[in-house]
Amino acid sequence: MKRILITGAIGQIGSDLTVELRRRFGNRNVVATDIREPRSPDLLGEGPFEWLDVLHQGRLMDLVEQYEVDTIYHLAAILSALAETRPTSAWQINVGGAVNVLEVARRTQVSQVFIPSSIAAFGPSTPLDHTPQDTIQRPTSIYGISKVTTELLGDYYYRNYGVDCRGVRLPGIISYKTSPGGGTTDYAIDMLIHAAEGRPYTCYLEPDTRMDMMYVPDALRACIEIMEADGAKLRHRNAFNVTAMQFTPRELAEEIQRQVPNFDWTWEVDPLRQAIADSWPNSMDDSVARKEWGWTHRYDLPKTVEDMLLHLRRQRGLG
Repeated sequence: MKRILITGAIGQIGSDLTVELRRRFGNRNVVATDIREPRSPDLLGEGPFEWLDVLHQGRLMDLVEQYEVDTIYHLAAILSALAETRPTSAWQINVGGAVNVLEVARRTQVSQVFIPSSIAAFGPSTPLDHTPQDTIQRPTSIYGISKVTTELLGDYYYRNYGVDCRGVRLPGIISYKTSPGGGTTDYAIDMLIHAAEGRPYTCYLEPDTRMDMMYVPDALRACIEIMEADGAKLRHRNAFNVTAMQFTPRELAEEIQRQVPNFDWTWEVDPLRQAIADSWPNSMDDSVARKEWGWTHRYDLPKTVEDMLLHLRRQRGLG
């Protein structure tokens, strides 16, 4: 049975992934960690929680040894828009934290490490449509630069030390469990929250800004399935493109209006986040992930909007 430690467990992906991994492997076999305390006792379900700053390598080492961890899901990071306001901190946490995790894995019994990458690892010189698995990566945001660096670090530690580091390049993630956390694609979550609550929404991106997106159940499967894939069949192993759907704020609003006819929205562009969005691809080609480990998505835009609105209304006691 795996013994798993998750960093950044209170974040957008971490809060859902912790629950899913505990369902699969048992509550006591999954240690959730974060620099923050859970805002509610049921956020992460049952199981151990430990405070951890990923910049403290010694603390991470102690937890790995205490819980006999053999697998680390490293999710702690500062996201794209927030990273632009704190570039030094973003570099230290996103890259320094990854180095600490990989070093602990190299020096202990940890055999597998998951470090997610992002669509932000691409830049304006990357092909915008059907971006290939292997292509030029010249990101212009500090978040993207940090993600390219951690992709290369993962390959380095596998090639030189045998640390089985795997990952996927995630698009924008849509989730109802946690509030938007400083990502450029978080407008989609915010728009759905406003729609569920019957409030108008002002989007910070231009209405025809097309972006790659994925509903969180698909993202969780991608994170788990790449770790369970047969390593002998993985030619890339790390930083696989994965995707599910592409849409614009206008297309999302139109789908919401089909399900919530009185929903009203407008836009007021934030130049910082618009510039980040414009530097990213419109869509990624995930055929390599589909070929090497059988990746497939299950949620399209209508199904995602329907399920998100259902959960958001239940959370808020709106029926």
